[in-house]
Amino acid sequence: MPHEVDLIILLAVGFGTALVFGYLAARLRLPPLIGYLIAGIIISPNTPGVVGDLALANQLAELGVMFLMFGVGMHFSLSDLLAVRRIALPGAMLQIAVATLMGIGLTMWWGWSLGAALVFGLSLSCASTVVLLRALGDRGLLESVNGKIAVGWLLVEDLVMVLVLVLLPATATLLGGEAPVQDGHAATDQNIWFTLFLTLLKVSAFIAFMLIVGKRLIPKIMLLVARIGSRELFTLTVVASAVTIAYGSYVLFGVSMALGAFFAGMVVKESDFSHRAEEETLPLREIFSILFFVSVGMLFNPSIIVEQPLQILGVVAIIMLGKTLAAMALVLFFRYPLNTALTVGASLAQIGEFSFILATLGLSLKLITPEAQNLILAGALISITLNSFMFTAIEPVQRWIRERSHLARLLERSADPLAMLPDEVDQSYLKNQVVMVGYGEVGRRIAKSLQEQNIRVVIAEENREIVENLRNKGIAAVSGNATEPAVLIQAHIMHARMLVVSPMDILYVRRMAEIARQLNPGIEIMLCAESIEEARVLEQENIGRVYYAKSEMASNMTHHILVQMGFDERETAPKTAH
Repeated sequence: MPHEVDLIILLAVGFGTALVFGYLAARLRLPPLIGYLIAGIIISPNTPGVVGDLALANQLAELGVMFLMFGVGMHFSLSDLLAVRRIALPGAMLQIAVATLMGIGLTMWWGWSLGAALVFGLSLSCASTVVLLRALGDRGLLESVNGKIAVGWLLVEDLVMVLVLVLLPATATLLGGEAPVQDGHAATDQNIWFTLFLTLLKVSAFIAFMLIVGKRLIPKIMLLVARIGSRELFTLTVVASAVTIAYGSYVLFGVSMALGAFFAGMVVKESDFSHRAEEETLPLREIFSILFFVSVGMLFNPSIIVEQPLQILGVVAIIMLGKTLAAMALVLFFRYPLNTALTVGASLAQIGEFSFILATLGLSLKLITPEAQNLILAGALISITLNSFMFTAIEPVQRWIRERSHLARLLERSADPLAMLPDEVDQSYLKNQVVMVGYGEVGRRIAKSLQEQNIRVVIAEENREIVENLRNKGIAAVSGNATEPAVLIQAHIMHARMLVVSPMDILYVRRMAEIARQLNPGIEIMLCAESIEEARVLEQENIGRVYYAKSEMASNMTHHILVQMGFDERETAPKTAH
């Protein structure tokens, strides 16, 4: 019987406590990670009762960070980011700058050093991707334009934070901290710039190696293993890739294991087996993520809530008010609708995993104190807990603003050239046309086919960049949310023959159909459904003719098979099936 069972005790107590409080958080419709953090607080040395081994927890947390970053890399989509780059890139950069400056201003007022204030401000500037994806997914907003903008915004934040994690150790001495010891000595003021240059050189070399070699090598290895047909070996290949690349990046290139794991996720995503890799490693990644949040909770000292309530209130104000208002102002500045501004603002009104990672790194570099880390953790706990209420408040706040503020109504669409059809569009074009809401993959295919037959089409799309590209190609398009009467009026729905709606939330479809029929009682409405359940609900609503991708594919394939088997083509013409 082994006597060294500290790891087993930590896992048993940590997982058991996390299960209980994660379940309670989920029942209260809160993110489960709130429960995991509370579980860590309960088994921490700062609270009475069972105490977990903090040193072991920190080592497991390192693994948790690696798998978290690996997951971020696997979810990173350059195409998604490019689709919203004109708002996500400048918006996220400016929002990070504003939030960081607010954090610096608050902590400098408290008398902190510049280095501590900078790390603290950066920790408050980045929202949690885990919390955001869960919030958007629960509300069916992931595939919406608002959801894509919010996710793209956070992808930029993640990239900035990855860069910060790389540069912070190299600049720690310059900021008043202690640089990590490398090759037996730490960086000094005399060699700090050389250390910074060397760090950037190593990071550049690692990125080049991953893009040139890793991007080709890892997918080939995964293909070879997949051909064997062993599920265990395939899972092992993905996990080994993540851990080996993360460790190798640290040993060979001197960069953080977090950055290595991030790029490991990116190269695995390039493989044809990326979906399988994501599914089969998900349980392992979630287990280590839970350990990470539990270990973060173990570092939190609850006494700070009693000792420094005003400081905590200031931190929460920056996270939930300062960041939200800054993001909303930036979104409105880029002439996106009020609903988009509110959604992005609510998405950023919390902090999470990158804040914890950055705070832990700042503590290890002696840039911040345990007090600062506790304030960050308190801000995270409170903001994540209240974030769901921020999303719930979007609709009533939007309604209240529009009912009471003429300025807000003008601000949302004032002087926006994309909110109106260009003068070049001939009035004769806007009769018996097809109005298409959404220009995703389905919309693009339909629009192309209609234009080839010289059928007039007007596109209504929320993504301003798509509208700009369409107009550059000479296609009639208007920017805005088609659940607003002004957008459908601009698309001249009154004289349209048909309304074609891409897949979206049923509530939006219902509202859109009501407006369309009020303006044009005789219009024919065609709807795309993403699932058989959604198709059935839409049919019961009797909104319009419903099409579901899988049933249409089955009908067409059946038709082709019957024709090939010698049946009469006219008798086997495909019919809509649900």
